Amino acid sequence: MVRNMFRAYRFVLAMALVAGTGVTAVAQDVAAMKQKAMQFLEVTQDAGGSWTKSDAVGITGLVTTSLLQSGKKVDDPIVAKALAFLVSQQQPTGGIHAPASRHQNYETCIAMLALAEANKDGKYNETLKKAESFLRGLQWDEGEGIESTDGAYGGAGYDSKQRPDMSNTQFFIEALKVSGVAADDPAMQKALTFVSRAQNLESPANPLPYAGKVNDGGFIYTPAKGGESKSGTTDNGGHKSYGSITYAGLKSMVYAGLTAEDPRVKAATEWIRKNYTLEENPGMGQQGLYYYYQTFAKTMSVLEAGEFKDASGKSHDWKKELVTKLASLQQVNGSWTNAADRWYEGDPNLVTAYCLIALHYCE
Repeated sequence: MVRNMFRAYRFVLAMALVAGTGVTAVAQDVAAMKQKAMQFLEVTQDAGGSWTKSDAVGITGLVTTSLLQSGKKVDDPIVAKALAFLVSQQQPTGGIHAPASRHQNYETCIAMLALAEANKDGKYNETLKKAESFLRGLQWDEGEGIESTDGAYGGAGYDSKQRPDMSNTQFFIEALKVSGVAADDPAMQKALTFVSRAQNLESPANPLPYAGKVNDGGFIYTPAKGGESKSGTTDNGGHKSYGSITYAGLKSMVYAGLTAEDPRVKAATEWIRKNYTLEENPGMGQQGLYYYYQTFAKTMSVLEAGEFKDASGKSHDWKKELVTKLASLQQVNGSWTNAADRWYEGDPNLVTAYCLIALHYCE
């Protein structure tokens, strides 16, 4: 009975949003969704302050960020315990990760996003500075013995040994940004080199062999070692562009200082216009759907797009559309989860954090 009532509520909510209930009503609906989600996450935190596993720095960092962005204060017992856990994971190197982790860059970046969100009084300045220095050491550049012409140059991988990719690099750029690193900083500009080469766009910024084989302005997972896309290859040997990574690439370019007039930004924006949807992660179907939603929301916010016009000329109130979609997918217990359990999206703690972050950018 309760499940049926909740489903009915979600349906009515979704229909009301589609009909257009105004900014105030949307804000109220977002608040209700957030409250249910936060109640779920309060229950699932373990005694040590983490979520999912006792050494899950990445998931814990995302959940902590999502709670802070949803209105929780730093002295809230749940948040305070989570922040203490993250700080306790800082290693002598400055990295914030589990001691034996093979995801040192990813975990450090995510932890930095959470600590920066909580750092209004400067409490975490020293922690963040040490972490920033650690990240700079992980970036693939001359220190790894590679030339600036190498497809791996400027990127960030899971750690110093695993080849760089766009997902890790977008978090790398975002972590540096929230730490106060300027767009013209050498580390940011090296990262921009990597990001530009992950774009399917033949240009002076991307001279790699595959760049012109698709040439649609979208992005692939990595330009390292000949390139790879999680969406597969084309008949001519190109790497297919796909949604979540294209949004990640566009956002990263803006963070690194490119403007709307840059040909790379224009091409990526045009790809998004042609592939605008909230029904799937374009090119990946339901895989990575919630990662897509939070990256979509961040990127649209960066573009400062209240209304976004797709390639057919249709205008989209993307905030209202995303709220409607997430309302229709929220579970009875306040969480979200993905039946296409790739990239850990079967974990409701991770996916609920993604959704709260996405909702934050819809307000």
